[in-house]
Amino acid sequence: MENLSVTIITKNEEKNIGRCLASLKWADEIVVVDTNSTDRTVEICRQHTEQIFSESWHGYGKQKNICAMHAKNRWILNIDADEVVTSASAEEIQKVLKEGPQYPAYQFPRKNYFGDRWVRFGGWYPDQILRLYNKEKVSFSESRVHERLVPGENAGSLKNALMHYSYCNREDYIQRQDRYSTLYAQEKRAIGFRANWTHIYLRPPFSFFKNFFLKQGFREGSLGFFLAKSSAIYTYQKYAKTKSE
Repeated sequence: MENLSVTIITKNEEKNIGRCLASLKWADEIVVVDTNSTDRTVEICRQHTEQIFSESWHGYGKQKNICAMHAKNRWILNIDADEVVTSASAEEIQKVLKEGPQYPAYQFPRKNYFGDRWVRFGGWYPDQILRLYNKEKVSFSESRVHERLVPGENAGSLKNALMHYSYCNREDYIQRQDRYSTLYAQEKRAIGFRANWTHIYLRPPFSFFKNFFLKQGFREGSLGFFLAKSSAIYTYQKYAKTKSE
């Protein structure tokens, strides 16, 4: 039986963190790395765990690796503050750890919510994501944004979904996409990448076509159109900013 540490990175997450932590009471350990929160995030975390560490910001991937270093167990479940582990998912995780993991990492489907609405189409589901892993074999890519686990071998798949309450409203979505595109551009510029005309002018319309038509975003109605359009704008911004940031 493997014990489990849950790792969470936070900054000003008072609206989300209580719901997240309440879904993790079954875990052997909860480790939080906070970055200069000015709201009640740390206060709320203290109601659920004593393992709270303060760390300056190093980018999403590196921050999550630092959090894993503080964990006492080798098996890690990394959860974002706006995510929730359902009871069915918790039982499935515990079963894997009890029977002995067959893979160095496991992926989950994820249900992404826009406000109170679960978005099923347009590429938003099942949104498979690696989050359960053996830290002795797997770590996060140290990207500034869109970090991901890089398993050394094949990963296993779990069937029960994580809940992801990702965006409050359209304004929240637009603001975050603007921030993410800036981080992407900064990271690419640091390694000498500059977008060409195909990146800037061909990829955005293809992004819209893929998400709205091929991935059936049209089945979400006006929200599906908004998300597909916003994805195209994000694609344009992240490449255009490699020339201007």
